[in-house]
Amino acid sequence: MNSDTFTLPITWSDYEDIAMALYERFGDEFGESQIYRIRFTDLHRWVLEIPNFVGKPDESNEGHLEQIQSTWVYEWRSNQK
Repeated sequence: MNSDTFTLPITWSDYEDIAMALYERFGDEFGESQIYRIRFTDLHRWVLEIPNFVGKPDESNEGHLEQIQSTWVYEWRSNQK
């Protein structure tokens, strides 16, 4: 059975799910300092490309994007051990 069958929809406030999806997509392509330097326009687009993401483009704000970056860094750090 495909594990994606039971994947819940992701919205702008599902920071951990978004961070895990971004880490799965980019892996170690971006380190901690590079993640914090990603342009919000790029980050916004990448989030919208996540499978099961159901948030609307205009529902995002700077606070969401900052929190996504911070959570992505945490996810990146936890995978460096």
